[in-house]
Amino acid sequence: MTSQTPLRIGVLDGDDIGHEIVPAAVQIARAAAEMHAVQIDWHPLPIGARALQTHGHTLPPDTLTALQTLDGWLLGPIGHRAYPKVPNAINPHPILRKQFNLFANVRPTRSYPDIGCLHDGVDLVIVRENNEGFQPDRNMVAGSGEFRPTDEVTLSVRVITRTGSRRVARAAFELARQRRKHLTYVHKDTVFKLGCGMFVEECRKLAAEYPDVRVDDVIVDTFAMRLVRDPQTFDVVVTTNMFGDILSDEAAGLVGGLGMAPGLCIGDGDVAMAQATHGSAPDIAGQGVANPYAMIESTRMMFEWLGHSRGNEGAVRMGTSMARATAAALADPQARTGDIRGSGNTGSFTRAVIDNLSP
Repeated sequence: MTSQTPLRIGVLDGDDIGHEIVPAAVQIARAAAEMHAVQIDWHPLPIGARALQTHGHTLPPDTLTALQTLDGWLLGPIGHRAYPKVPNAINPHPILRKQFNLFANVRPTRSYPDIGCLHDGVDLVIVRENNEGFQPDRNMVAGSGEFRPTDEVTLSVRVITRTGSRRVARAAFELARQRRKHLTYVHKDTVFKLGCGMFVEECRKLAAEYPDVRVDDVIVDTFAMRLVRDPQTFDVVVTTNMFGDILSDEAAGLVGGLGMAPGLCIGDGDVAMAQATHGSAPDIAGQGVANPYAMIESTRMMFEWLGHSRGNEGAVRMGTSMARATAAALADPQARTGDIRGSGNTGSFTRAVIDNLSP
């Protein structure tokens, strides 16, 4: 017998392999939802290159309006580098993150046996600030944070605010409290004395509110080295936008590559966006060989988050079942994809996850 208000979930396939891995994630989520009597209203929405062809815009206004009515959505990888240079061919990522105040990008890294990980026992989460920093497509309300006053000079502006620093740090502290109660904030205040200095100040202030969480800090270049040498020493890591973007890709390289790099965008509001870290991989699109793990795990994270935020225990259990089934599928070399030492493909991995679902 079902209960709870149905979760309203958007499905945005994105580009290239997105049209293969997003349907795989939805198929698994549907099976898990049925198992745990979770009601879901699915809402497919146009986005990306196909939306440009059919709706004249890579982020159609109707899609943006529809998202405002939803609890969360799956966003497939976006191949915006290949978009034509026309006004309506925009990168949807920063707009969605800013529009819905999704300021925290939660990117877990975990090692599994036999898939080509460089280290065993890795289980960390990088919480990346999402909406300010150096990225010029999201750090200004109008205009751009990158400009060229003369042919010889290009300026890039980095935006750091107390509010932005404090809210992403709080999200990381809350996550650390749920995990192993250890938080590391990563910065470069030895050089960026005001920018990183402000971020560090806000992390230190918040630490007093979380006496149960062990807190330390590491300079970003030292952290990059330690991430390669002893990643097992970290639990939850919080950092600014560009540092987090680079370090989370490095972390993915430790555990099998970007196909093993899920992500969840969250904020102060009521919505969550499941978005894998990797790109749209046009070189393998349409071949059925893309690793769907990152998209599946991102989707699982979204349902778990929504379950907790809405008191929907079925959605929480659904996430737990998906996690167990995905781990079981990864243990089968005939099911998993070639990038993680398997002989399977997108379809075989998807079927293996569904076959391993249990209450």
